[in-house]
Amino acid sequence: MKWGPIIQMFFSVVLFTLANVCVKELSFLPTTQLVFMRSLVSLVLCAIYVSRLKSPFFGVNKKWLLIRGFFGMIALSLFFYTIQNIPLASATTIQYLSPVFTVILAMLFLGQKVRKIQWLFLAIAMLGIVLVKGFDPRVSITFLAIGTLSAFLAAVAYFATMKCKTTDHPVTIVMYFHVIATPVMGGVSIGSWEAIGAYEWGLGIIIGVFSVLAQVLMAMAILREDAAIITPIKYIGAIFAVSIGYFYFNEALSPLSLLGIALVITGVTLNTLNKRLFDKKNIGR
Repeated sequence: MKWGPIIQMFFSVVLFTLANVCVKELSFLPTTQLVFMRSLVSLVLCAIYVSRLKSPFFGVNKKWLLIRGFFGMIALSLFFYTIQNIPLASATTIQYLSPVFTVILAMLFLGQKVRKIQWLFLAIAMLGIVLVKGFDPRVSITFLAIGTLSAFLAAVAYFATMKCKTTDHPVTIVMYFHVIATPVMGGVSIGSWEAIGAYEWGLGIIIGVFSVLAQVLMAMAILREDAAIITPIKYIGAIFAVSIGYFYFNEALSPLSLLGIALVITGVTLNTLNKRLFDKKNIGR
């Protein structure tokens, strides 16, 4: 086991969490404005990097890059909306359903088989979401639906990323989200734009910078180490979200809601570990 990738994934989780805290701090701003600010900063950083690559600036697999960017934009917008309106820990946990939908999409469109034990793990994750919703009145059916849709669209974006894995550079893939989101969200937010000062712009810049750095660190970690070891570290973010939500935003959670969060993390993690171990076993045959 290599400690470098583990440290990279850990700091990726920290940066993503801090970016989400900034989004929560700016809850008074329209979601579209927040997404635009984040996308604009990230686009500039990605474009500078991609311009120095030998590969085409706008990528090779443009069809799937556009799909990745479009669905990623909607998924992030819905995620930001849930962060702004429900407890940070609950919004983060619902987003963890994304791997569940990724498994289903891979089964339907890539022909990957889902073993019975995987369905059990996915059911555990779904039970966790039911507990989070059922025992936290701040999580309405509407926000649960919005968060779940965000997780599903994030899975579609990840599926599109898989299609571009062998054709385009990771930063090019990431950049396409911002190529689409910046003009779209900029245009949509014109009518509802809220005047902001240096503090709000500062947080917006932090969201963009931290998000890009987190994505790069996560990609580096996954490339350098087995995903079965790396991926579970991602869910430490739920612990951070619970702690920050409680101490900074005064978002106390009931014991059953905390149990629900634990079940989601357990189900998704066990599914990841089981899949990787099964894949390794088959490769060794």
